[in-house]
Amino acid sequence: MQLDEIQSLLESSIDQAKVQINCDDGKHLAVVVVSPAFEGLGPVKRQQLVYSVLNDAIASGAIHAVQMKTLTPDQWAAQNG
Repeated sequence: MQLDEIQSLLESSIDQAKVQINCDDGKHLAVVVVSPAFEGLGPVKRQQLVYSVLNDAIASGAIHAVQMKTLTPDQWAAQNG
């Protein structure tokens, strides 16, 4: 699965998501997802939302591992001033 496909999948599946993806080997992803959909959700629920979108690609082996940061737009703005 190409990085742009993963980015499009996440952005189309999570409300108003902005996604950044880094990948060194094609299967181990570092993902930053910023979305207002994360408002009021704890870290585990946020990750579950992202994993629910990527589950088929993970199950097929197209994606081996995902390291993620999940932020609300306000949290993103605070980190990136």
